[in-house]
Amino acid sequence: MPPTFLLVAPTHYEVSYTINPWMKPGTWSENPARHLAEAQRSFAGLEQALRDAGGTVETVEGAPGQPDMVFPANAGIVLDRTALVAAFRHPQRQGEEAPFTAIFGRLHDRGLLDRVVRLPQGVFQEGAGDCIWDRTRRLAWTGYGPRSGHDAPAVIADTFGIDTVPLELATERFYHLDTCFCALPGGEVLFYPPAFTADGVRAIRDRVAPELLLEASDEDASRFCVNAVALDRTVVMAQAAPALKDRLGDRGYAVREVELSPFILSGGGAYCMTLRLDLSTGGA
Repeated sequence: MPPTFLLVAPTHYEVSYTINPWMKPGTWSENPARHLAEAQRSFAGLEQALRDAGGTVETVEGAPGQPDMVFPANAGIVLDRTALVAAFRHPQRQGEEAPFTAIFGRLHDRGLLDRVVRLPQGVFQEGAGDCIWDRTRRLAWTGYGPRSGHDAPAVIADTFGIDTVPLELATERFYHLDTCFCALPGGEVLFYPPAFTADGVRAIRDRVAPELLLEASDEDASRFCVNAVALDRTVVMAQAAPALKDRLGDRGYAVREVELSPFILSGGGAYCMTLRLDLSTGGA
């Protein structure tokens, strides 16, 4: 399978509740029609950026009343053609579980997945947003704390037969791992240290050589630029500060910026809006 990304069209997208500090339903309600039109343009820009970078895009419709389905990174973890369906902590997102299970079922019927499995009862785990596969180190970095439970990393390890590195997140502001951690294809790790506990930072430094660690600034994190999609030597992200683009350019990466402010109003960026379907623990 070529690099393949699941996206959910923003047909039903809005910011109508608050479950993280970034969400601004008041701003959205000032002009919902304008914000939705802007979101649709942003979404089209992200689709095109992924295709330009060599990716294949599978775009599906979400369910009415489930506005955050537009962030399918939280729908599940897909590795080795197996999808582990997410279980959400907040009631506002629990209604996504059934429609995402149905979407995974259709992907299975089309031959894009071999298995669709569920988490044990009572385990919260919010998909690839809290499970980032590192092809360089052949392990998954797994976030827990604000959303995914402390017991989730062990379930992920057992389901996929992989090593996991649990990282405790220290703040509701960076509620999923993908908001503050990005494993780049060349082995570099871009991360935002204040988002992690001291033990979490130590775990990252223990496994990543200093010359491969890139610390994001406050500005990088607040622009949702750590929440990026890296595909070969292209990194797709929200509009970035020049210093970050220069740092990545020095490492041989081309930064492709997309205007994602309508989705940052809900606390999501480029990585949140995608779910990679082709990752293999034995390959890329």
